[in-house]
Amino acid sequence: MKNPHGTARSPRPFGRTLCAMVTPFTEGGALDLAGARRLAAHLVAEGCDGLVLNGTTGESPTTTDAEKAELIAAVRAAVGDRVPLVAGVGTADTLHTVELARAAEKAGADGVLVVSPYYSRPPQDALEAHFLQVAEASGLPVMLYDIPGRTGIRIEPETLIRLAAHPRIVAVKDCSYDFLGTQKVLARTDLAYYAGCDEHILALYAVGAAGCVSTVANAVPSRVAAILDAFDAGDTARATELQLRAVPLIEAMTAAGLPGTVTAKALLAGIGLPAGPVRAPLRAVGRDTAARLRAVYEEFAEFAAA
Repeated sequence: MKNPHGTARSPRPFGRTLCAMVTPFTEGGALDLAGARRLAAHLVAEGCDGLVLNGTTGESPTTTDAEKAELIAAVRAAVGDRVPLVAGVGTADTLHTVELARAAEKAGADGVLVVSPYYSRPPQDALEAHFLQVAEASGLPVMLYDIPGRTGIRIEPETLIRLAAHPRIVAVKDCSYDFLGTQKVLARTDLAYYAGCDEHILALYAVGAAGCVSTVANAVPSRVAAILDAFDAGDTARATELQLRAVPLIEAMTAAGLPGTVTAKALLAGIGLPAGPVRAPLRAVGRDTAARLRAVYEEFAEFAAA
């Protein structure tokens, strides 16, 4: 049964090609709002029709509540109303998450990304209550974030199906690595699914996803958009080719034992875009790793432009 509340929902409530944007810092480690405005404008100009701020890639565990609000306001000033801004607000504390959701709404966000409470690993009924409390806390639509590899707990398909009844719970960022479970939810709800793992962009899109929330898009926004453009145009062979050619870059940025934040910032610095250092406990890549990342990036960028 789809959408039992009967609410008309957009199949792409937050856009199609979203970037999980890094949070630029100055060399001294302070929030770089000018750099954030410049990077956001670049990503939008290069094909991103939505931005996720203050997510894991945006170093949300090490930015303050005030910095999170400042970043949303700065990016809103840079991109205006051209694209939706989704703000990460998820924490291990329900009340803190509620506070962040309200602050994000006040700062100008269009939606909130809410990850499962980590470390405490609540049971499914408590997890469901957590998400419902956050959804009731503001007027913003909610994207749930299912990433059990980091949180230690899965949002089970049956839980997602029940949560879909809430009119403000409209989307899922999927890093579950459970393709069958994902399809079960897609078949029984009208939740808009976004691939949160770059290796799943095309596969999930082909079975009805709304798009992606991409870490790799920090470095190659137009190339990520091109995968979905090709599929939408009916050129599935080209879409497949672009996705498969992206595998070395995806692996280098997200699957080689390094956090995507670290690799994305290394690449952005190498191509002259705002990034800055990462905050501890993260550490910058070494010179050799940065060189390898740049070589893989250039190979893919050259192919995709052909």
